[in-house]
Formats: sequence, C-alpha cells, structure tokens
Amino acid sequence: MSNPLQGAQFVLAAHRISQLPPDDGAEVAFAGRSNAGKSSALNALTGHRGLARTSKTPGRTQQMVAFSLPPLAQGEGEAPLTVRLIDLPGYGYAKVPEELRAHWKQEIDAYLHRRRSLRGVVLISDIRHPMKEFDRMMLDFCFATHLPCHVLLTKADKLSRNQAMQALAALRKELAAGGTQATAQMFSSQTPTGVDEARAAIVTLLQTPRE
Repeated sequence: MSNPLQGAQFVLAAHRISQLPPDDGAEVAFAGRSNAGKSSALNALTGHRGLARTSKTPGRTQQMVAFSLPPLAQGEGEAPLTVRLIDLPGYGYAKVPEELRAHWKQEIDAYLHRRRSLRGVVLISDIRHPMKEFDRMMLDFCFATHLPCHVLLTKADKLSRNQAMQALAALRKELAAGGTQATAQMFSSQTPTGVDEARAAIVTLLQTPRE
C-alpha cells in the first residue's frame, strides 16, 4: 500500500507558537509522554527513519517541531491542501528545569486553543501501562473543544496478541464510558502493527474541516 505521508520534511523547531509556520492549511499534532515512543511512531508513519529524533534518553523533543507533507488533493476545482505534522514536546518524563516544563505547558495549551489549522491530535500512549494524567488531560481537552483525537497504543509488539487486544478493548470501553469522542488502535513501529490504519486516520483528520 502506498504511503500518503511519504515525503515528510523537517521545516522548523519552534520555542513559541508565534514561530510556527503560517496558520493556514491543515495540521495534525502528535502528543504524548516522553517515553511513549512518539518519535519512533512518526518515523514509521512517514516512512522516514531519521525524520524525528529517537533516543534511549526520553525527552529529546524540547520544542514544537513542524514537518511538511506533500499537498493533499481535494475536490474537483479545489487547490491542493497544504498539510503538516506538528510534534509537540514530550511531557512528564524529561529531566528539564521546572521553568522550561512550565513553558511547555503554557505553549502547548496556547497552541491547542489558538491554532486554527489544527485538525486533530494523535495521542501516543504505551499499551503496557494505564493512561497517565497528561493523557487524560489531553483527552478531556479534545472532548471539551470538539477536537478529534486518535490514540495510538504503542509498543504493541511487547505484549501477546491477546494481551494487546484486551488493552485496546479496555481503553475503548473507558473512552465510551466517559463520553470521549476519541478513536483508538494498537500500534507498533517495530512489527509494524497498525501503521496503515494510523496513516489512514491521520489523512482523514487532515481532510476534515474543524468545527
């Protein structure tokens, strides 16, 4: 299957939302704890092994990083859509000064509230562990602002197929019980489990106008 996210390129790393590319077109943001496998997921999804930095030391993403994608075709007579992926700073694990941690929180909050080209969030969560406070905060925010959220339960290769299915079913049940309009799937950047499904979900988010 062809990869609709192929051709992703690094554009810039921003310390503040004012430094991001112009707020037009459409973009999807990747959020998650520093040790959840966000960089590996981005590399697997784009088919570009070195696109996002991976490290044995979690927390390497300390800025908002913008990646451009090839323009998406729209309806007949419409110009192709300018699209991007935004890698948000990994949260909750990195050994950084409290001042910088507070700055990230402020900028991510501002980004999610103000960025009109934002079409949805891909939330990265390690399938082996329950969702953390940051994950739940992100889900609650998306629900409150009617922003679509697609959860990737990463590192599914670390569990048996049955264990992974049980974890996914439990999360979907939890999301439904909480009224959260989020979707979820298993994912592994190693096997690669769920990569095509995740790519399709991202393209759908990019093509869906924001409410």
